[in-house]
Amino acid sequence: QVQMVESGGGLVQAGGSLRLSCAASGSIFRVNDMGWYRQAPGTQRELVAIIGRNGGTKYADSVKGRFTISRDNAMNTVDLQMNSLQPGDTAVYYCYGNVMNDNHLNGADYWGQGTQVTVSS
Repeated sequence: QVQMVESGGGLVQAGGSLRLSCAASGSIFRVNDMGWYRQAPGTQRELVAIIGRNGGTKYADSVKGRFTISRDNAMNTVDLQMNSLQPGDTAVYYCYGNVMNDNHLNGADYWGQGTQVTVSS
């Protein structure tokens, strides 16, 4: 089994910064894409940022220039540095990883439990 454990959420004022971290552990041969999604009340879960094993990134238009995603392949971790936070960034943020192991040689998607980010105006 694979666990994705997030940390770093919280309450911050508009214009502030937060850093989210996520570590994948368990039965892992290799972690392919890693990333962050978010879900605000009454909305669908949406992509925030994703990073490939080779470092290639993709960001939602709404966070470009404000958020930076990074990863450590040796540690199976992914971070999200969030700057210039706005009330519209308020949501539960979920860590994501596509993991290859003995049971999923082509990779399977795993999710963290979610961490709340609240930005006050």
